Amino acid sequence: MRTLRIALAQVNTSVGDIDGNADLIVEGIAAARTAGAELVAFPELAITGYPPEDLVLHRRFVADNRKALERIANETNGIAAIVGFVDGSPER
Repeated sequence: MRTLRIALAQVNTSVGDIDGNADLIVEGIAAARTAGAELVAFPELAITGYPPEDLVLHRRFVADNRKALERIANETNGIAAIVGFVDGSPER
């Protein structure tokens, strides 16, 4: 049976600081990779900070968090990451 090395990232995110939170996530991914993990999991809504409350009602906020997710995905380099983000319907 194959072993899967999993890292659980505990990051101190700030509500609304998408860029800062994304930086923390990218750093966490790098640390997990260095430690030999193949998968790293982050907390619920790690990109937006928790709880984002009414910020999720703003289209730009949701769009910015999706851009951050794309940036994070481009930084994974051989490790899978589970990252909490907000996904919104374009008609809302």
